[in-house]
Amino acid sequence: MSKNNETRYRLAVEGVVDDRRKFLKAFAVTGGLAAAAAVAAPHVARAAGKTFRIQTSWAPGTTGYKIFEKWCNGVAELTGGELAFKAFPAGAVSGDFQLFDAVKNGVLDGMNLFTVYWAGRMPAGVFLSSYPMGPNFPHQWDMLFNAYGATEFARELYKKNGLYFVCHIQHDLNLIHSKKPIKSLDDFKGLILRVPGGIVADCFAAIGAKTTLLPGSDVYPALERGTIEAADYVGPAVNFDLGFQQVTNYIVMGPQSTPCLHQPVDLMDISFSLRAWNSLSKRMQDLVHEMAQGYSVTHYGAIQEANKEAWPKYAKAGTSVSRLSEEDVARFRKVAIPLWFQWANKDKDAAKLFKMHLDLMQDPAVAYLTPDDIKGHTLNL
Repeated sequence: MSKNNETRYRLAVEGVVDDRRKFLKAFAVTGGLAAAAAVAAPHVARAAGKTFRIQTSWAPGTTGYKIFEKWCNGVAELTGGELAFKAFPAGAVSGDFQLFDAVKNGVLDGMNLFTVYWAGRMPAGVFLSSYPMGPNFPHQWDMLFNAYGATEFARELYKKNGLYFVCHIQHDLNLIHSKKPIKSLDDFKGLILRVPGGIVADCFAAIGAKTTLLPGSDVYPALERGTIEAADYVGPAVNFDLGFQQVTNYIVMGPQSTPCLHQPVDLMDISFSLRAWNSLSKRMQDLVHEMAQGYSVTHYGAIQEANKEAWPKYAKAGTSVSRLSEEDVARFRKVAIPLWFQWANKDKDAAKLFKMHLDLMQDPAVAYLTPDDIKGHTLNL
């Protein structure tokens, strides 16, 4: 959030914007954030303050966690004390793969999880974040959620699991760090590779990698001990914070056209237990929606700024960056497409969600697919 918007937002909470005419004016000026606060403001003095405990997938001390913690710490001021967020780093209360139950059962009130971890809980989860050779840029995922219906569908899926999906959070592409040089897809054969599971694991297994599933907090120790030889994890800044340059010598990326083949837009999300969410007034729910969407923009921008500073540090540490070829992209695409449909046909929810992806990828503004690309593949809708 810009300084100007933050100032407007704070004034709105204090009751400056207190009638419908001023509400509409504030909404037009600030994109809705101040206006949402204005609705809540007259009730702040009568509202009992709530504190929601939220755990993130970001490890303590990383760029990602610092951004998340700062956002959480600002919520009480921005809501006039009606709601506060208490931030917890990865592993503080629950393991990443157990966060769903911790939130659902009230051990925590909310989570800021890497959405790809849902793949272990429901097949449709693989299509709530990026997957091999799918939509390649952040704005295309904004299109999917905001124009093609994925936000509403995600809320239906989360509700079945006792949770409320607020919105997706933009983050970054993912890198592969390796102890061994990898110059083509052939070099993945026999490589012991950490992946987040789901369709990512299946695609790498299909080209001969020996995949293993680990939460992010376990990646560095596994690389250090040598129990894995390479690992997919997040982007350059956070991985440098975690010390991956100390236990690997290589970073593997795709060609300039496709910098990341397997998770080019690794989304996170903000979600709460239905109990916690339903305890909020409609005004506060609207405000949380606005704050979370603002956080996504802030989070993405701050991560990219940190990445810019991280790349020279890798060079200084002696890390080599290698790029796969366009031929590798074409080969991986042939592996991935049948697996897209295999995962989509695991159940009706996955098929319905993947249909949105197919529509998006055939949108003329995206143009990743033609009918010939998916000829012979069907969805069990």
